[in-house]
Amino acid sequence: MAQLDVEGVTLTFGGVAALSGVSMRVEAGELVSIIGPNGAGKTSLLNCISGFYHPERGRILFEGQDLTRASPHEVTRKGIARAFQNIELFSGLTVLENLLLARHTHLSYGLLQAGLFYGRALAEEVRNRRVVEEVIDFMELEPYRKALVGNLPYGVRKRVEVARALALSPKLLLLDEPMAGMTLEEKEDMVRFILEIRARGTTVILIEHDLGVVMDISDRVYVLDFGQVIAEGRPEEVAKNPRVQEAYMGVEA
Repeated sequence: MAQLDVEGVTLTFGGVAALSGVSMRVEAGELVSIIGPNGAGKTSLLNCISGFYHPERGRILFEGQDLTRASPHEVTRKGIARAFQNIELFSGLTVLENLLLARHTHLSYGLLQAGLFYGRALAEEVRNRRVVEEVIDFMELEPYRKALVGNLPYGVRKRVEVARALALSPKLLLLDEPMAGMTLEEKEDMVRFILEIRARGTTVILIEHDLGVVMDISDRVYVLDFGQVIAEGRPEEVAKNPRVQEAYMGVEA
């Protein structure tokens, strides 16, 4: 059984199909990329997987559990986290505070324990701090941990966005164009982080427009065009597919 199974998902907006019968399977520990032209349905697919959109038809199964109608909060609790293309951070909070806030889905103590700060509340606070500090160290954000996110350079904020998702300790990490707008050096750093995340056992689904990056680091690639999967396979197979060359690379089949 695949870790993630997307089965025949269809999503429409005002009669226009954003996704039409999309299916994909992702095994635990894989790094799978989704590519395609602008408007192909890539982000809509991530929105369905993460619970922001609910498809009209089809199913989304994660570790055998049906998440088709689950809320984003429920999806997160099951072990799926997402870093957004448009940075979703609190600019008036520090890096540390943003990451600690992300951990709220893991809290299980009651109001009394929180108010008195003892027992389970204290133990969970210690555990959450430890997880967040490990993520800060892993993403090389120590120099910025007490800096307000709104004052950070764009490339660092993109790194904090990925760190926020990692702070949730996900089994599956969804990355929506994490390298968009970055310099070459920043891209190289992000690629290194993504490969290390996968090496540590986290499954990764990546949307990325840089074909060089996709072909270098992906185990498998799905190609979307007009809301449909037109190709799937190993990077070298997908690159040779005539439909991909026509739809994505501007080469006639």
